Amino acid sequence: MIFLGLSALMALAPPSGQHGQSNLPGWVNFVPIILIFVVFYLALIRPQQKKAKEHVELIKTLRPGDKVLTNGGIMGVVVGIKEKSVSIRSADTKLEVLKSAVTEITERSGNGGESQS
Repeated sequence: MIFLGLSALMALAPPSGQHGQSNLPGWVNFVPIILIFVVFYLALIRPQQKKAKEHVELIKTLRPGDKVLTNGGIMGVVVGIKEKSVSIRSADTKLEVLKSAVTEITERSGNGGESQS
């Protein structure tokens, strides 16, 4: 029984001769691989780079009085900025967190010249 199924599959295979093959250049085999890399770049790498660039800009524009959200879920008001850290006040507590931990500025302070649209 098994041999009948195997011989049926072999009958469906193309002939082993060179008759049906086309003569394509070797570089054509690399086109699908190149397309996969392009799709990965456009779908994964580029959006991640854009998001990182926006985060760097967000950190540069921090100023005292801004209401911020950290990646730990702490919401507070910026009271001081150092080289690598930010002091925030949340309720009755003053915390010092890394600048990289600030994920969002929820409300800008009113003492700056920037306007949000």
